[in-house]
Amino acid sequence: MKPTSLLSITALVISLLILWSLKEIIILIFASIIMAMALCTITGRIKDFLKIPRWSSLVITIISILLISTISIVIIIPQFTSEFQELINQIPSAVSKLRELSINTFLNFAQIIYKDNIPNLADRTILTTKLSMIPDGATLASGVTDSITKLFNLVSNVGIGILQLFFIISVGLMITLQPNSYREVAILLFPSFYRRRARTIFLRCGNALSSWMAGVLISSIFVSILVSIGLYLLGIKLVIANALIAGVLNIIPNVGPTISTVFPVSVALLDTPWKSLAVLGLYIVIQNIESYVITPSIMHKQVKLLPGLTITAQFIFTILFGPLGLLLAIPMAVVIQVFVKEIIIHDLLEKNYFSTKI
Repeated sequence: MKPTSLLSITALVISLLILWSLKEIIILIFASIIMAMALCTITGRIKDFLKIPRWSSLVITIISILLISTISIVIIIPQFTSEFQELINQIPSAVSKLRELSINTFLNFAQIIYKDNIPNLADRTILTTKLSMIPDGATLASGVTDSITKLFNLVSNVGIGILQLFFIISVGLMITLQPNSYREVAILLFPSFYRRRARTIFLRCGNALSSWMAGVLISSIFVSILVSIGLYLLGIKLVIANALIAGVLNIIPNVGPTISTVFPVSVALLDTPWKSLAVLGLYIVIQNIESYVITPSIMHKQVKLLPGLTITAQFIFTILFGPLGLLLAIPMAVVIQVFVKEIIIHDLLEKNYFSTKI
């Protein structure tokens, strides 16, 4: 091996180790870029619609976001907080009722099948004693509530959370004010012969992220509206909390919709058992509408991610970066897919771009 090759490999390994040690900063920077992309997308739409300078549309965007945030904090958040707390408190009772319903159903089913052939099965006392080995609602639900509490404590640690949020907002706003300047700085990291191509790839990444964010926002709004209408017609309590949870968790594919189903099913189970099945069916129908009707119609320009790639990205980025990695897994997968398609497949494998330039 030539000394230059060995030096290059050593430099690459050292660079990877440095990046690994800075992974927490990198994920925060990526979150800032996502925020900046969202602001730039909204600003661009307002600029094109009103035919005004960019700085004017940026001011309108920031003022609108602050106004919406203030209204949410004053009107929606208190109601959501109280309803969400009530949801958490009702989980143990719902699990206890589900356990009791399961035991009674099993006893009745066993008596219908075996009748008098096995006398022990006819003895409800013996069966109840054996089935009492199943953990009760308090035991099962305590694990659920403890997990939720630990998750919220991990995400919303007061000191670290505020610093991270301040960092994301600050860097995001700085990038939003001069997006082209920051993009050009990143392009300078590439070889001179590849900078024009890198500029095109960055633009395609930005378009893919903008498309994804717009699609997810519209999709989440539709899901919240459909959930609120469905739960209201079924007479389920805590509609606002469940609708907001469904809309927010819709951002996380696969995992989010599954988690959002737990809360309304628990509330419905305390009312009447058949309503829990109705709520479960409602969420399945809504998720199918979202997956096969809403998403394809509003995301026709989005980079298509295969389901296996989506789940793999969520698993890997959650292990590497924690809860924030799970939240940002899909946009990171979108960016990685664009880079793989444009650089590895298009430039290296198909056109052998680098070897012809070096």
